[in-house]
Amino acid sequence: MDIRNLPACIREAILAAQDTDPGPSEPTDYHQLRGRLEAARATLSPLYREAVLVPYLRTLEQIGPQGFADALVRDPGREAEAGLLMDTAQAILQNGEGFQRIATDAFEEVVSDLYDGFLSAEDRRGVQPPDQGTLAPLVKWGHPDFGPYTWSVDTAFSILGLECGIVNLPPSQGRTGLLAWAALGHEVGGHDILHADTGLPEELSTVVYDRLQKQGLSAFADYLARRIDETAADVLGLLNMGPAAGIGLVGYFRAVDASFGGPGRLGNVGASSDPHPADIVRGYLAGSVVKRLRFSQAEAWAQLIFDEVDKDLSPAELRLGAQHVTPEQVRMSADMVADAIMTHRAKALEGQSLAWIQNWRNHDEQRVQQLRRRLATGVGSLTEELASGTYAAHVVAAGVVAGLAEGSDVRKIFDRMLRMLKQMHDRNPAWGPLFIRHRGDVVPRFHYPLSARKT
Repeated sequence: MDIRNLPACIREAILAAQDTDPGPSEPTDYHQLRGRLEAARATLSPLYREAVLVPYLRTLEQIGPQGFADALVRDPGREAEAGLLMDTAQAILQNGEGFQRIATDAFEEVVSDLYDGFLSAEDRRGVQPPDQGTLAPLVKWGHPDFGPYTWSVDTAFSILGLECGIVNLPPSQGRTGLLAWAALGHEVGGHDILHADTGLPEELSTVVYDRLQKQGLSAFADYLARRIDETAADVLGLLNMGPAAGIGLVGYFRAVDASFGGPGRLGNVGASSDPHPADIVRGYLAGSVVKRLRFSQAEAWAQLIFDEVDKDLSPAELRLGAQHVTPEQVRMSADMVADAIMTHRAKALEGQSLAWIQNWRNHDEQRVQQLRRRLATGVGSLTEELASGTYAAHVVAAGVVAGLAEGSDVRKIFDRMLRMLKQMHDRNPAWGPLFIRHRGDVVPRFHYPLSARKT
């Protein structure tokens, strides 16, 4: 648990956040766009061809050149229908035309891994398949001024008929910004994964509200219950990626604050208009989730995260909306919310919990240490032995842990991490010739132990 290189990781994340590269120009010529999309058809897996390309082309056919032009004129800021129209085109074209090919495939692999972890048949044993059958989003690069953002599947479906969402990162984060990748669990996991099971967000919101109210934390009850998508997204990322996501979030929030001219620390104020909880609450939430994970070093990792969050605590500034709160209340509420979201046996999940579906165990931590050594020593590829049982979450966690160690070259570790993720993406069955939504959907169920089978 060596994090002495955290300042260097933060500096690298700041450079990524300040990079204003906009990525590829918008495909605003209707006829040219249609030709490029048809050319990109062969590069998409059949799954995404049917889920994204076909309905998108159908929409273009329906609205025609004039409707396409009108949509772009009505939304010059690209924050509504034209934003989704352009982002979907970019997601298809960037995948098809090879923009930042290694980083794009690495990004897609991390996104797919998060969805696999909570929605695949392998992880949901004893839980019915998700009601909405959510497919992992298609990824793209662009809009550095917007930062990371997602078009959720319900929005994408209602407007364009897409069967998955679209998730965006600034193009600079395909080249640098290790800590931002530790935060991907939050950026892509909240809405679609939570809403894949009908009624789950409402259940979690209610249990969070009730627990905080019973403990006399009324200042937090409504505040956090109303932010259940964002709060639970942090929890989902930590369950999937382990403690590296926790310390990564702390460093990433500091970097974002510094890139906007702040002092480079976790914010102590939660604005009423912000759908995210205050940074300091999210930091304590991360530590509270980590200490409940099922691996032997959970307590030690949690304490390390708490110690870092404490460095940014400013009791005089602590405020949620219009209410001043105390450090003790913040810590207690974060702890209770972590327990509620992780352990609530939800009706929407057939009486199981999110922590039962996905968790971080000793074998995950051991795999991270194996990968960390490879990333730190210049070996940016997986052996056949390591490839079995390795997921993208392991690789990103290993990259973060390797980058945080004293004396590490963060940029080199980042590049090796991307190449390892690209190698995994090339083997992902969801991008093969069959219609497979999640890697974990094609895992055999053996009826007796491997050791008893003959080869």
